Amino acid sequence: MKKIPSRLSVSGAAVVWYPLTVAAGTIAAVLVAHVALPEALRETYYGSAPPVASSAFVAPHAATGTDAARASQGTAATSSASAAAWPRTYLPTPKPLKAIYMSQCVAGTPSFREALVALIKETELNAVVIDIKDYSGGLGYPFQEPELAPHVSQKCRAPDLPQFLARLYREGIYTIARITVFQDPQYATAYPELAVKKRSDPQAVWEDYKGLHFIDVSARPFWDYIVTLARATYRLGFDELNFDYIRFPSDGPMDDILFPHTKEMPKEEALERFFRYLNEKLADPAAYPEGVPPPVLSADLFGFTTSNTDDLSIGQVLERALPYFDYLAPMVYPSHYPRGAFGYTNPNDYPYEIVYRAMTDGVRRLRASTTPVKTLDGTPLYRRVTVPAAGTGTPATTTRVFTGRYTKPVYDSQMLRPWLQDFDYGGNYGPEEVRAQIQAVYDAGLDSWMLWAPSNRYTKEALRPFYRTGTSVAGSPSSATSSPPEEP
Repeated sequence: MKKIPSRLSVSGAAVVWYPLTVAAGTIAAVLVAHVALPEALRETYYGSAPPVASSAFVAPHAATGTDAARASQGTAATSSASAAAWPRTYLPTPKPLKAIYMSQCVAGTPSFREALVALIKETELNAVVIDIKDYSGGLGYPFQEPELAPHVSQKCRAPDLPQFLARLYREGIYTIARITVFQDPQYATAYPELAVKKRSDPQAVWEDYKGLHFIDVSARPFWDYIVTLARATYRLGFDELNFDYIRFPSDGPMDDILFPHTKEMPKEEALERFFRYLNEKLADPAAYPEGVPPPVLSADLFGFTTSNTDDLSIGQVLERALPYFDYLAPMVYPSHYPRGAFGYTNPNDYPYEIVYRAMTDGVRRLRASTTPVKTLDGTPLYRRVTVPAAGTGTPATTTRVFTGRYTKPVYDSQMLRPWLQDFDYGGNYGPEEVRAQIQAVYDAGLDSWMLWAPSNRYTKEALRPFYRTGTSVAGSPSSATSSPPEEP
C-alpha cells in the first residue's frame, strides 16, 4: 500500500445537484456535474528538469510516492512486447498545478477542445482534466477490452484520444483522466445485481430524483471493472488518474434504499476499503511493464470533508482517503455551502472567505498527528487517569482512558488541490470572484487549484497570462514583469 506523506483531483459532465445533510437540519447543495512550451522554458515551468521524449522519467519533487517510482524506474530498459505498447514517458506533476476541466463531449469535438488548449497555452494554466468515464457511465474512448467495449459511449467519445494526449505531452500540458465511479446508470442497468436497490422491492434498482442509478460501494466485481478501466486509461497516455463520484448516493428517496453488498457496514468503512483496494491494484509497480511507473492517483471529495469529521451520510471522510491517493481535490464551490456556513448568511457573496476557511481547515487536518476519525489503520490513544481511594485504607489506582483520538500520519498540505467555481449559480462569477478563490488557496498555504465550469467556458480574465521574460514563464515570482501579489 502506498502511504504518501506528501501530496492528490475532480467532477462531472453535467450539472446535477445533490441535497446533502451535513449537520442537524442543514442541507447543502453539491454540484457533481463536474501550449507549445519551448524547451528552454520547461525547466522553469515545471520547477525541475524538463521532461523529454525518451524512456527517462523525471521526479518533480522529493523522491517519495509515485514520482519516486517514476524517477527510479524510468531509465530501466525493456524488450517485452507488452511494454512496447505503453507510452515511454509521462510528464511529472507540475508544481504548482493549475488546471481546467474538459468534458467527454468537448474532448470529442475538435473545434471546442482546441479553444481550451489555446486557453491553456495563453494563460498560467498547465493541466487539463478530461472525462474518460462521465456521470452517465459511458466511456469516452472506444476501448477494445472485452470488459470495457460494451460500455463505450455512443454519444460522447474521442476516437483520436491517444493522438491528442501525445500532442499535449509534446506541448508540456499535463493530462488527468477523470473516472466517475459509483454513479453509473449504464453499468447498473447491465448488472442490476451490483446496483443499489429499493428497500421496498429488493429486486428493483433504486434511482435518485434524476432517474440515475448507483452501484453499491461494496460490490467487489465492480471494483475490478474500475481497475481494468483505470489501467487501460493510463495506457492511453494520461499522466494521472482522477476518481470522482466515490461515494454513496445522497439525493433521492433515501428511506427506500438498500445496499445489498455493503449491508450494515458503516459507509465510511466500506468506502475506505474500496480506496485501499484501488491503491493496492494501481500503485503496485509489479502491475506494469518494466520501465513504466505506477500512475499518479487523485480523488474528488465534497467540499465539507475539509471541515466535517463525520461522513456526510455519503461515506466520505478526509482522513480515510489520505493514505491511498497522491492528491485530494475538495470541491469547495462557495455557492454550494448552505446559508450560515462558517457564519456567512449567503456564502455565495463571500468566495474568498469560504474557500479560505475550507482550505485552512483541510491544511490543519493534514498536518495533525492525531485525529478523532477512526480509520482502518488508526490506533486509539489512551491516557492514564488516577482514581482516588474509595475510603480510608484503600489505595488510589490508575486506569487507562480513551482520549477520543487516534494516530494519524502527518501529510504534506500540498496534497490538497481544490476545485474552484467558475460558473454562475446563485450569483455571477466573473474575474473578481474567480480570482478571489485562487487568492484564498494561496493564502491558505497551498499552491495548486483547478477550475470547474460545466459549460467548459472559462473566465480568461481571471487568469494570469503566459508570457516570456528572458527564459522564464509568467507566474514564476522571478519571471513576471510585475509579480502578482497573490502568487506564492
